[in-house]
Amino acid sequence: MTAPAQPATPDLLYSQDEEDLRAAVRALLADRADAPTVIAAAESGTPYDRRLWDELASGIGAAGLLVPERLGGQGASHREAAVVLEELGRAVVPAPYLTSSVMATETLLALAGADRGAAALLGELASGSRTAVLAVPFATPPSGAGSATAGPGGTVRGVADAAAADVLLVPTAEGLYAVEATAPGVRVEPLVPLDLTRPLAALTVPGTTGTRLAAPEASTAAVRRGLLAGAGLLASEQLGIAEWCLTETVRYTRERHQFNRPVGSFQALKHRMAQLWLEVVSARAAARNAADALATGSPDAPLAVAVAQAYCSGVAVHAAEACVQLHGGIGMTWEHPAHLYLKRAKADSIACGPAGAHRDAVARLADLPAP
Repeated sequence: MTAPAQPATPDLLYSQDEEDLRAAVRALLADRADAPTVIAAAESGTPYDRRLWDELASGIGAAGLLVPERLGGQGASHREAAVVLEELGRAVVPAPYLTSSVMATETLLALAGADRGAAALLGELASGSRTAVLAVPFATPPSGAGSATAGPGGTVRGVADAAAADVLLVPTAEGLYAVEATAPGVRVEPLVPLDLTRPLAALTVPGTTGTRLAAPEASTAAVRRGLLAGAGLLASEQLGIAEWCLTETVRYTRERHQFNRPVGSFQALKHRMAQLWLEVVSARAAARNAADALATGSPDAPLAVAVAQAYCSGVAVHAAEACVQLHGGIGMTWEHPAHLYLKRAKADSIACGPAGAHRDAVARLADLPAP
């Protein structure tokens, strides 16, 4: 009698290639997206830097990490994409990487074998010459893929990075359509977001405009795949946010003195930062587990993603709140970037589904009684 196969042990460590990729992305962001630059861009109302995106997407090749080489991509995996998102989170960079290079790309990958249009569009996204967004509310969890269709009049609200997109992937009752953002009748109306570095918009797409890529059943499966990858790798962005907030807070409390002592030497603050460090370490394990499960096609990937989102979103918010508080007065100013991290963390906490929805998913997938 053959023993049942044992599940593969997840690899939570970073490979040398991943560390090299991290170094390249970090160097680019340090040069082109430092804190004053990001703050100024966020306040301008047009936060996207096209030159930065070109260098990230095509110069480094980050846009095509998830796309196979035969379709014009890098043939890497979700692990490498997760490293890029960690660095983008550390710098709260306004770039459509999560929405285009992960969510839209994964949606198209589900269809590339059966639709030449999807395969051709993947090549364009991988090169960085074009970007796409999945036209669903940014708060849609993977379990909501079946109901993620346009409302009355073909309107979808709360679509992230729609203003920067060249192509809209629109799920409808008739299937999934690829619609040019400049097509007649298409309207992109900016909304007022909490996070100024990731603008939201309301999309109006009339009728069945565009090219149909998939029938309804295949459309739902493709959208679910895109949302699952988005939720799983969003945890890595949240990890990057939390790591920056902890690192910056430790640095500041070492330099800031009161009563001739660094404020970081006060026991109450040391305890808070030590607890936060433990949370960040745990968040790293959860985020890496989700990225590895997606990369290996593990059957437990939905559970790993749900666990990562249920935990990492709260850690990012906690770290950002502590960063603002422990910086004292300077942390409350617009000149300091702490407010950008707090807003991104709060916005991310409901992106791809709030933590409560993912806890419900954990209960369902692990067959545990939900609260």
